[in-house]
Formats: sequence, C-alpha cells, structure tokens
Amino acid sequence: MKHLPSIILYYLVIMPVSMLPFRLMYLLSDFTFFILFYITPYRKKVVMSNLRNSFPEKTEAELKVIMKRFYRHFCDLIFESLKTFTASQNDLLKRVTLENTSLLEEFYKKNKSLILATGHYGNWEWPAITLPYHSSHLATGIYQRLSNQFFDQKLRNTRAKFGMKLMSTREVADFFEAHRNDLCTYGFINDQSPSDPKRGHWMKFLNQDTCVFTGVEKYAQKYDYPVLYGRIVKLKRGHYKLSYELVSDEPRTASPNEITEKCARINEELIRQDPAFWLWTHRRWKHKKM
Repeated sequence: MKHLPSIILYYLVIMPVSMLPFRLMYLLSDFTFFILFYITPYRKKVVMSNLRNSFPEKTEAELKVIMKRFYRHFCDLIFESLKTFTASQNDLLKRVTLENTSLLEEFYKKNKSLILATGHYGNWEWPAITLPYHSSHLATGIYQRLSNQFFDQKLRNTRAKFGMKLMSTREVADFFEAHRNDLCTYGFINDQSPSDPKRGHWMKFLNQDTCVFTGVEKYAQKYDYPVLYGRIVKLKRGHYKLSYELVSDEPRTASPNEITEKCARINEELIRQDPAFWLWTHRRWKHKKM
C-alpha cells in the first residue's frame, strides 16, 4: 500500500500521543526539547542567525536565552498540534481566551464579510479551528496542501472538525468568487516568505529588508472586505489569548500597501514584546532585495 508507512505512523504514534492527558503531553514535550536543543540540534544556526539579524542591539547571552525559550515553546507547539487530532472543542475553548469578538458580530450585522490576518506567533491553530464557535460568519481558512495525500486528508479533517471550511492556496481566488454572496471570515496567515519575491511588497521588518505577502490587501480591496488582525498572546503553557484589532474598515480608501504594512507592524510589535513565541525556524529572509 502506497500510504502504509503513513498509516502506521498515524495510528501507532500520532494518535496515541494525541490521546495523552495534557500533563503527560507536556512532559513528552520537555523530553523532546532536551533532544532537539542539546543532542541533535534542529536548525539552531537558522534560528540564531534570524535572531541576530532581527535584534542587533541584543547581546549573544540575551539571544541565547531567547533561543532556548523559543525551543521550549516550539516543542510545546509540536505536541499541541498533535493534540488537535483528538481534542474536543471544549478542551480547546478552555485554553483559548477570547477578547473583542464583538467586532466580528458588528460587521456581521452590517452584512459584511471579513478578512482575518495573523502570523506564526504563539499557537495559531487552536484559535483558528475554534473560530466557528465565536463567529456568526462562515469561518474559512487557507491551508498549504501536503504532498502526502493521507496526511493531507487527516489534517484537513482535523482543522475542519468544528465547522471551518478550508481552501488550498491554489483555490483562493475561485473560493472568494464562489462565496462573494455569503457572509464569511477569511483567515490568512500572512508572514511566510512569498515563493516569488516579485509578487510581494518589500518593507523593513525586524530590522531587515523583507518581502511580504500582499494577499490580504489584494482581496480586501477587490471585495471591499474589512480587515481585522488576530493578536495571539501566550498567557502560560498551553493557554493563549486571542483578541481582534481593526486594521481597515474601508480598504478601498487605503493607500497602496497600507494594509499590508499595518498587518506586518502588528505582528512585529508582538514579536518584539516577546520574541520567543514566533516561528524562528523558518528561513524567512531567503529572498534578498535587488
């Protein structure tokens, strides 16, 4: 069978780990941290390079403290993602504190769809998949399709199990058009590095020339959808707070790249407040400005 190794991994490793109580899961995360940080370092050079370039004012000692805290969080994030396979909605709602959700309802009453932007900060999956609980809109989100069809389907089912409707990155334009008469929230995680830097917007972000996605602004202006930013803060281990901030309620009157830059600035503010909780393992600055 083509997917036999994936099936074995899923049912004999992932599912048993996912069904562990939270306390045991975090003990396993501690063990994984020890392995990844001390025994078989995972992308430590990438992480430290990203931190040095982002915070040139910090000493090596300060950067090492941030890096160590990041790896602890990163291991928690791995196991929290696995927990999502079996966690109930109530399990996650106990661990995601919600603020400013009335903003969504205000626009719902005005018969307006919304674009929700956020970044790879804290735990973005738990707030995202519980969105149908606190929004009257049809909750939708964009995901990157996996080459492994078995895991692609499992992840898709998991992220949609509480009512979220998913679209792959290749389906975004058609999805917006098909649902233009529905009241939707469109979730974007928009701090990845664009595959084609010519299609992005260049700006200073974390002290570096950075190419950023413009998709949020593009679709907001095309369909006249207000934009909110979802601020995610880690309160303590396994507990997060999601609050919404208005970026633009009249996107068609915004100046070029204004929405794009405002979203990036909110993300940057969160990162500067506590750098340990951003996803530093990504090669975010692989593109160089010409």
